[in-house]
Amino acid sequence: MRRLPKIDHKISICIICEGSEEYDYLNRLKGLGLWDNTYRIDLVNANGNGNLPARYQDKYQNGAHSLVLIFCDTDKYPYTRYLEIKKKINAFHDSDKASESVVIFGNPCTMQIIIEHWGEVLLKSPAKKQNAVIIEKYTGIRDYDAKEEQRQELMNQVNAGNYALMLERISKLSSNDMDINSTNFGFYMRKLSTADDDWIDGINKSL
Repeated sequence: MRRLPKIDHKISICIICEGSEEYDYLNRLKGLGLWDNTYRIDLVNANGNGNLPARYQDKYQNGAHSLVLIFCDTDKYPYTRYLEIKKKINAFHDSDKASESVVIFGNPCTMQIIIEHWGEVLLKSPAKKQNAVIIEKYTGIRDYDAKEEQRQELMNQVNAGNYALMLERISKLSSNDMDINSTNFGFYMRKLSTADDDWIDGINKSL
């Protein structure tokens, strides 16, 4: 007799990452088993912030996931590209606030989140050249510019212990995306650590 297919009862969440750095980071967290087993997290690399709205719309309309999120930089003031992403997400949902529920951001960049694994650091710019000195200080990686081997070396230093420290540190940052050194990353990480999935319904009802 043929075996019946295994039914996956996990709640499926798709997170669309701006680029390889964001993808590798979330993939590392996923591999460490830091999130509750209730969820199945599918990661997508958009390969550039200009591709985020279209990838979001495609995944949302596909209907294969209970929730679709975006993970991206704000970049530097006046946040032109970031605000354009939010505008397109809002227009897609015909809502002025939809993007506030589905866009996970790091200001000035998602490295602001990652670097907090090793210390309380306030980045002044999204520029990789400017941040390379700081990254070397905390990780020992020289001339970091997000090449594949550098990303892997960086992610290999992320572990469960410094993940907990990162969450503690970013809790002290603003959650207003217009403020430099801000992020809402901690909100989603806390939600993913619990089996209570009511937060997903709450987000979807707000869209």
